[in-house]
Amino acid sequence: MPQFKKFLLPDTAEGLTEAEILSWHVKPGQDVEVNTILVEIETAKAAVELPSPFEGRVTELLVEVGQTVDVGAPIIVIDVDPNGAPAPAADPATSTSNSSDAANGAVPNLVGYGPKGAPAQRRRPRTAAAPAPVTAAPAPVAAAPVAAPAPVAAPAPVLAPAPVALAPAGTTGLVPLTKPPIRKLARELGVDLAALTGSGPAGVITRDDVQRAAEAAPTPGLGLAEPAAPVPAPAYDPATRERRVPIRGVRKATAAAMVASAFTAPHVTEFLTIDVTPMMEFRAKLKVTPAFRDVKLTPLVFAAKAVCLAVQRTPDVNATWDEAAGEIVYKSYVHLGIAAATPRGLVVPKIRDAGQLSLHDLAAAMDSLATTAREGRTTPADMVNGTITISNVGVFGVDTGTPIINPGESAILAFGAIRDMPWVVEGQIVPRKVCQLSLSFDHRVVDGQQGSRFLADVGALLADPATAITY
Repeated sequence: MPQFKKFLLPDTAEGLTEAEILSWHVKPGQDVEVNTILVEIETAKAAVELPSPFEGRVTELLVEVGQTVDVGAPIIVIDVDPNGAPAPAADPATSTSNSSDAANGAVPNLVGYGPKGAPAQRRRPRTAAAPAPVTAAPAPVAAAPVAAPAPVAAPAPVLAPAPVALAPAGTTGLVPLTKPPIRKLARELGVDLAALTGSGPAGVITRDDVQRAAEAAPTPGLGLAEPAAPVPAPAYDPATRERRVPIRGVRKATAAAMVASAFTAPHVTEFLTIDVTPMMEFRAKLKVTPAFRDVKLTPLVFAAKAVCLAVQRTPDVNATWDEAAGEIVYKSYVHLGIAAATPRGLVVPKIRDAGQLSLHDLAAAMDSLATTAREGRTTPADMVNGTITISNVGVFGVDTGTPIINPGESAILAFGAIRDMPWVVEGQIVPRKVCQLSLSFDHRVVDGQQGSRFLADVGALLADPATAITY
């Protein structure tokens, strides 16, 4: 007889309370296997694909696309014994709970690590020369081998991708192999992923595949991939001349965090204008050396290194105010946050133990961090437990600002644009590379003298990189 199990929305990262349903990958009546991707969700920190913890037949989708669901709420029902046969034994430590499990106090966890059955099979990648039409029932296969049940890792960049080929008419049913940011891009551009042949490893669809498909057959009215296409007007209400967007995801989490920080930590902001000509000259010399030819050596890398060094002399800016414990927590490590603007909103991924990295390794880590953030692949674990943050407002041509401290931290540095400006050098006015810095700090933890010394140290290191030899 049927045995129904409800899949409860898991907490994909510590502290999350809700998630939005981005897309369903299955439908009622469809048979699924262990690790079949069921749904793509968006939390306040990342887009995540959730695999099935058991085998069976989907009987009901309990939540619609676009709906926000609380963690622990049921989202899908699966019949684990659709044919009346004995149900496969589930691992109680890893499978999601049904209604009786919830009654026993079981805590839902991220799925995809349940009992292993027969080896899962990838779909065979189609090629442009000999496309393989799909004739079987539209049951999606697992997105990864059983030996690695996590979602498929991001494909390595393809230097010379094969041309995108459209699948033959009538080929439907398989879930295309790609990552959540690529699915989102495809939705925005109106590209049908099922009609593409991926050029990545094992047929994975890449960002270039989607963009080439959009350019080859642009969807009228979108104008996102084809520059010549008109950009549509926002969907404003003709009567009110306004448009309303639900507050959710990254925007909701960012707003809550900033309000909590602004009205909890007493902010003080100080400003410093410096001549960074020596730093820019030093950067130009390093860029042509063999040791730095393989990394992107930006001015922000020097600012990050300066922050890590200056923390050594003023550890207060790297501390945390623990209200509950009545303690100030001083940290011997630097988990450096870099504020990044992404299509999903503002995120602040962290570079772990940044203070232990060389200038070269710090540059490599920051480049990797920026690429991952832009592609929407930053994991929830990479956006928590930071100790101090840098906001690079200069990349937008902005001189400086008054940044808001990230919750759980005590300071944030805004790094402004580097401009050619008149500067007095040995009594003469000469053109120099000039930059403005601003530091906001929590006055409960950091006194004015400590904040001023830290900002002055960062400025001195950028004005004369040779100062670093004294640290």
